[in-house]
Amino acid sequence: MNDTKHAADALFILLGAIMILAMHAGFAFLELGTVRKKNQVNALVKILADFAVSTIAYFFIGYGISYGVDFFASADVLARRNGYDLVKFFFLLTFAAAIPAIVSGGIAERARFHPQLIATAVLVGFIYPLFEGIAWNQRFGIQAWLKLAFGAEFHDFAGSVVVHAVGGWIALPAVLLLGARRGRYGRNGAIAAHPPSSIPFLALGAWVLAVGWFGFNVMSAQTLDKMNGLVAVNSLMAMVGGTLAALVLGKNDPGFTYNGPLAGLVAVCAGSDLMHPLGALATGAIAGAIFVAMFTLTQNRWKIDDVLGVWPLHGLCGTWGGLAAGIFGLQGLGGMGGVCFMAQLAGTVLGVLIALAGGWLVYGVLKKTMGLRLDPEQEFQGADLSIHHISSTPERESNW
Repeated sequence: MNDTKHAADALFILLGAIMILAMHAGFAFLELGTVRKKNQVNALVKILADFAVSTIAYFFIGYGISYGVDFFASADVLARRNGYDLVKFFFLLTFAAAIPAIVSGGIAERARFHPQLIATAVLVGFIYPLFEGIAWNQRFGIQAWLKLAFGAEFHDFAGSVVVHAVGGWIALPAVLLLGARRGRYGRNGAIAAHPPSSIPFLALGAWVLAVGWFGFNVMSAQTLDKMNGLVAVNSLMAMVGGTLAALVLGKNDPGFTYNGPLAGLVAVCAGSDLMHPLGALATGAIAGAIFVAMFTLTQNRWKIDDVLGVWPLHGLCGTWGGLAAGIFGLQGLGGMGGVCFMAQLAGTVLGVLIALAGGWLVYGVLKKTMGLRLDPEQEFQGADLSIHHISSTPERESNW
């Protein structure tokens, strides 16, 4: 019986890992459709390379920091329980690798390729696991302290704060340290539009992300007996709420419309196992409104050139999601209970502070030592001249 259970659990979480792995294609196509054509190849290569570096960093360092586990036993030991522990690593890796994928969208079109790979290794190996271990594995006694102080631990079922807010708030210092793309903002106050290069690719990326998100949220139960369809329906309702809010407030702009469902899904991750579907709908709608308002404000008023709007989408909507779990998760608002707004506030603020400090540290050091930004000629021709050149030289022979 136990062997059957272990096999079912391993398959369950493996399917979740595969669905989230597919989301990285969504990240790639979302960025591909948003950046200018000369930078499309760089966007595709960067997401794949970041995932590979993330795997190595998380396997050898990050997973041990979060969970105190390493993989240096013999293969027969690792394969016990139908390899469930290995598949769990794969599943959680896909979450960790979302951090550089999120950052990538903010720094697109002017960041150097190899310094970003170094940043990926440090972020996934050290910074992200620090808060992941606190939130999901009782590290450093912080959850116990929150329960003692407020009567409940910080609750983040599928990573509104642990993944999305952390990724978005790490991206903000990177974007600020890089500065805006050349020609984006004129000295006379003029703003160059730099419109998306391909709305169909942008839409495809959003759809792939939205579909994969049901693995992201539902499979966060991690075992089959804990799976609950409430999470799926809440994810659906938040997705719809975000879509409609962005459609209306964004005045039918396709860029806003296709980011709306992502904003809703980011926000519902934390409380998707607690909320009533109507609470999830409200959470998603508010997130869609946050994205439209804050993307417009950051780009046009504050002149922060966050290309895909990853700070509003992931940073701010993820922060809202952490707080929303402490509002719509309450029994008085139709939720399951077991949460406290003050614990949610404290945990969310801690995640934001760790992300901000980590982002400034990693990208600040890289800027001083290696440089983050392409030189003007490279930026004019394409986001990474060497990769762009290899991919576009017709005379280059191929073994395929």
